[in-house]
Amino acid sequence: MRAILLLIGATLLAPPARAEVTLALSCGSVGIEARLCREGAEAWARDTGNHVTMISTPAGSSERLALYQQLLAARSGDIDVLQIDVVWPGILAAHLLDLSGALDAVARAEQFPAILANNTVAGRLVAMPWFTNAGVLYVRRDLLDQYHLPVPETWRQLTDTARRIQEAERAAGHARMWGFVFQGRAYEGLTVNALEWVNSHDGGTIVAPDGAITIDNPRAATALAQAAGWVGTIAPEGVLNYGEEEARGVFQSGNAVFMRNWPYAWPLVNAEDSPVRGRVAVALLPRGAGEGGRHSATLGGEQLAVSRYSRHPDEAVALVTYLTSRAEQKRRAITAALNPTIRDLYEDPEVLAANPFFGTLRGAFENAVARPSSVTAGRYNQVSAQFWNAVHTVLSDHGEAPAVLQRLARSLERVRRHGPW
Repeated sequence: MRAILLLIGATLLAPPARAEVTLALSCGSVGIEARLCREGAEAWARDTGNHVTMISTPAGSSERLALYQQLLAARSGDIDVLQIDVVWPGILAAHLLDLSGALDAVARAEQFPAILANNTVAGRLVAMPWFTNAGVLYVRRDLLDQYHLPVPETWRQLTDTARRIQEAERAAGHARMWGFVFQGRAYEGLTVNALEWVNSHDGGTIVAPDGAITIDNPRAATALAQAAGWVGTIAPEGVLNYGEEEARGVFQSGNAVFMRNWPYAWPLVNAEDSPVRGRVAVALLPRGAGEGGRHSATLGGEQLAVSRYSRHPDEAVALVTYLTSRAEQKRRAITAALNPTIRDLYEDPEVLAANPFFGTLRGAFENAVARPSSVTAGRYNQVSAQFWNAVHTVLSDHGEAPAVLQRLARSLERVRRHGPW
């Protein structure tokens, strides 16, 4: 295990002379995220007289998870503090310390409830919220103004508005204009998008918190059938192969009215060389129509966790508490637009001065829905893959939504029988 870590690299943050213990921290593999994590760890080391060693793990999510699983299965203490994706708490819970004691009642109330629920497995808070993410709707504000149309509140309104503007723009000579782009490729991004559609129609979360498989229901079928109707009408056929960047490419080039994406796209669509700079707004994703319809955005983001095999668990918990503190989250929000998990920071004047669109994002996080990763634990990847493949089948017009969801539910029941959920 040490050989693996040596191969991927490790650097020692300047140890003070009075150092007491050395902690190994895996976080922020690349870019400004890595720099901010290093700066925070250095500040904690100076304040406490401890060492922190930065461990460089793979940037790819799957590769990083595989490394963590290998190290933790071997009960290795080579990494004390781990940065983990929002869908990993259930997968790694057995190897992580309970951090419930690090959040008192006041601090707990400051967090977005969906994030705490996502990070709680069998009553244990196995990861501390660090920075978050949720899907949002990018809107060509200038086109809505031109055609005197409001930001759509429901998916039906989005469909109608997208079609109307698309047709008008094409009639005016903009032949490449589309109404809506999203992440439609058969991968985790489609699970994220489809969960937003389904949950916004009050169709559940695929697997309920109590472990019941709930995806086979009329509201979920309605949501997916509606989305299938977008492909080839207001969305290009190619959306079936789009990830985040493909969708952004179409929208940022000025060839789409609406886009579903993560907040990371905001500074990019407003960059100096962006054709749509200054013409875009961010809004909540639409709600499903009818009773039970709600705005829903799938939760993303990163957490910090402490390995059960850490040789210095108290210090490791203290480091996590520092890095996820209000001051650190505010610094990271101002410096790099990393979305805080502390709710009132979305009203902080300094944060809003640096990120004016953060005011809209609070609503997205308040309405966030977690993927069923905590309840399905080690089976989550299998559950998600089956879901996104089923959704892709519907979007590709290779199956009617009710029949496809019925088959999916039966398949998930077989997965559940093999545990562990």
